[in-house]
Amino acid sequence: MYLRQLSGIFAKESKEMEEELMTIRRHLHQYPELSFQEYKTSKYIEEKLREIGLPYEKVGATGIKAWIVGEKEGSSSDFVVALRADIDALPIQEETGFDFSSNNKGVMHACGHDGHTAILLGAAHLLYKNRKNFSGKVVCVFQPGEEADGAAKEMIRLGVLENPKVDWMIALHLWPYIPFGSIGIRSGSMTASCDDFTITINGKSGHSARPHEGVDAIDVSMRIMQAIEHLVIKMNNPLDPIVVHIGKITGGSARNIIAEKVILEGTSRALTLDSRTKIKEEIERISKEVAETFNATAEIHYTEGNAPVINDVDVTSLVGEAATELWGEDRVVELPQPSLGADDFGEFSLEVPSTYFRLGIKKEDEAVYSLHHPKFSFDDTLLSIGAATFAYIAVKATENSEGHSC
Repeated sequence: MYLRQLSGIFAKESKEMEEELMTIRRHLHQYPELSFQEYKTSKYIEEKLREIGLPYEKVGATGIKAWIVGEKEGSSSDFVVALRADIDALPIQEETGFDFSSNNKGVMHACGHDGHTAILLGAAHLLYKNRKNFSGKVVCVFQPGEEADGAAKEMIRLGVLENPKVDWMIALHLWPYIPFGSIGIRSGSMTASCDDFTITINGKSGHSARPHEGVDAIDVSMRIMQAIEHLVIKMNNPLDPIVVHIGKITGGSARNIIAEKVILEGTSRALTLDSRTKIKEEIERISKEVAETFNATAEIHYTEGNAPVINDVDVTSLVGEAATELWGEDRVVELPQPSLGADDFGEFSLEVPSTYFRLGIKKEDEAVYSLHHPKFSFDDTLLSIGAATFAYIAVKATENSEGHSC
């Protein structure tokens, strides 16, 4: 069967399962669970996979890996494509007013992960139903803990990319800044790294009436902050943007006492691996040198979080081609710039050629709220578009690996 024919089948069959996908999404929306606590969510996904008839295995406590083996006659492809959906929710009190609003106080699917999960289940169903029309293997990864640190790294450590060994990996994210049903693609940097740091400045306490006898940690901390600002503005290539933000300052004991210790807590973001490394090295160097200049010391603790998502050119190109074949050229949007938001899909993109695309939810006649907003919502007729897109991308990737043309 030609790929173009299969694209039409996926579009038709996904539309036919629209009500089912909406039911899945709304159930997940009503019962959201925080990162690494997605026990009921995981059981619900398992239930749906069993209904489809798919083999699966648990990865860690709440992660799941399912797979579909293509059974196309005359094909010997062993190409493996992985599709990823994140399944966790956020500590946000919902304000949408939906009749399927969250039943868990203070917890909400405010980043669309309920939609991502429903989409991947829909894609899995389409692929299994049409398994005799494609070759290779498709792995479906339901990932917990995206909103926290370390989830993707842990799944990789536990072997989610092995047995079968994944050749390409693809993820999507709902996006309120491009038109409803459009596919947003971009090669290269897509989202930023997100790392945390703590700088502890140690001075010498004393009385404010005798400043020469002490070393003011508050004064030194201000100078370190100014030097870090200089790093961002004057020491970094403006065409390769970075963000360094200090959001918490703790120090001092009384108004007339020279502060002995100040703690600065912040976060840094970068779009490339080189800039990520440079930020860390420069913050450590600047902090220590400035502190030493004023007879203080600085201790820096740096915690690496999510890596930047770097989209592979070839994988991204194929996603664009697949989306064009499915929905038409006017539905494919070349994103002009990356986001300085973060997603731990970057850890997967470090391991295998990958791409992370956007699925537009913006409707001109409706209010659109940003991700992580207590009123974030989307028209869930979109789910069938996402399912067909995911499924067709996977099939096109496995077929192209054999040198087939469409």
